[in-house]
Amino acid sequence: MQANRSNGKTIEFKGGTLQAMTAMVRDANVMKLADAMHAMLGGMGEFFAGEPTVIDVSGTALPERMDWAGVASLLRRYGLQPVAVRGAPEQHADGARKAGLAVLPPDSGKPSSAASRVSTTEAPPPEAPAAAPQVEPPPTAAGRTMVIDRPLRSGQQIYARGADLVVIGGVSNGAEVIADGNIHCYGPLRGRAIAGAQGDQQARIFTTSLGAELVSIAGVFRTFERGLPEEVAGRAALITLTGDGDKAQLRLDPLQLS
Repeated sequence: MQANRSNGKTIEFKGGTLQAMTAMVRDANVMKLADAMHAMLGGMGEFFAGEPTVIDVSGTALPERMDWAGVASLLRRYGLQPVAVRGAPEQHADGARKAGLAVLPPDSGKPSSAASRVSTTEAPPPEAPAAAPQVEPPPTAAGRTMVIDRPLRSGQQIYARGADLVVIGGVSNGAEVIADGNIHCYGPLRGRAIAGAQGDQQARIFTTSLGAELVSIAGVFRTFERGLPEEVAGRAALITLTGDGDKAQLRLDPLQLS
């Protein structure tokens, strides 16, 4: 008996847009990458929750023979799913394809969000939530502030595109808040907070009780698997970005609310 097909077609192909993490690889040596990833992620495997990933080697000096399979395997070890390579010279295209990776031109689909960038020079992020994120729709063009008036549970994700984000309630471990502008959390901030996601270095993170797993501004990360500094742990705090380039770092200051 022939299977019933609602549209009479066994398969269809339609154009679409895929949001993907970008791993910006600055050194082609797989052993050095492995050491950098271990230091960055604290040796915690499966940090990422299966995000599709583009390996960006634009401007990176590559050896005559590149171990694409080794790089892809390393990323998979931390829960990423490599799907393509961007910016590779033509002589490396065949090798990348043999490793199961699509080859993209240098300017194809480059990330505009610093939140979706992996840098092997940043501080180690914490363990990611196992649950699939629940993404809130972006705010309307009428306002530049998104207000969330409820606590966020583990696995939930909020992104205030082109806006500041105000959370009235706590952000649980495993939850993630992202904003192109500032983040204000009126409650315990225990998950991940990513401000200045489009690269705004002047963005700030405010919270009445800091207990975050990870904080980031304009792509610069800081994690706290060894605990938060005593002067801000569990207290009202302000997080800012200081310095430029390789000297950029996040500063945590206590806030006096009374």
